[in-house]
Amino acid sequence: MKKQQSSTLKWVTNIGMAIVCLTALFPVLMLLLSSFRPSSELMRTGISLKFDWSLLNLDNYIYIFSQAGEYWTWYMNSLIISAVTIVLSLFFSAMVGYALAVYDFKGKNLFFTFVVFILMVPFEILMLPLFQMMINFQLVNSYLGVILPMVVAPIAVFFFRQYALGLPVQLMDAARIDGATEYGIYFKIMLPLMAPSLGAMAILQGLGSWNNFLWPLIVLRSNDMFTLPIGLATLLTPYGNNYDVLIAGSVMTVIPIIILFIFFQRYFVAGLTVGGVKG
Repeated sequence: MKKQQSSTLKWVTNIGMAIVCLTALFPVLMLLLSSFRPSSELMRTGISLKFDWSLLNLDNYIYIFSQAGEYWTWYMNSLIISAVTIVLSLFFSAMVGYALAVYDFKGKNLFFTFVVFILMVPFEILMLPLFQMMINFQLVNSYLGVILPMVVAPIAVFFFRQYALGLPVQLMDAARIDGATEYGIYFKIMLPLMAPSLGAMAILQGLGSWNNFLWPLIVLRSNDMFTLPIGLATLLTPYGNNYDVLIAGSVMTVIPIIILFIFFQRYFVAGLTVGGVKG
């Protein structure tokens, strides 16, 4: 009887998860189908399943690859900004989180309190001071102006600190006895042990940077410096909407995130699970 109940519960759970997955994927499916439709058809019927399936074609993608030069400029800008943001954020945030977890120094608790406090402050409150800093540093309309405020993210510092609290400190003591420096201990011993947290945060930071709209919109000025979210938003104007690039281009923007997730997926669940229960 218990075995039958367990099997029934398993089937109900699987069906429920399938429904949830299909519900989450439905907007993506609609976007994908719409990217093969002519822009005139999109203007007439909108994004829906009620359209002439015989009109599906590759014209929108052909247009992107052959004529939409600005789109690929935006694409490259987003790739550069996201890649640099991920690398710098992982490097510095992991180092800060590790130091807060394993070392005892004056002001450690106060510093961590500041990190937690900043987590509770909405980014909209910090935008004006950050923008004034970018003006003073003459970094407006530049890659660095977008990247620098995101290099040491409070959420990443908090996450790495929680994960580092579970690292075996005995390895550090053994390495010191063998004559290893603190930097050697971190980069050669402890950082490889933090690989799951690095993989999980790479996905989260990459997703946040790739989809970031508000801060690049404030900092960037010229069309050739726009990122994809800003560039695609400029295609919707009161004078006309370029759906040829907008819909197909939106589908193309998903590809880097999928690649990033595939590359780090084996670390993602482990990093979130372990990092969330330590401390």
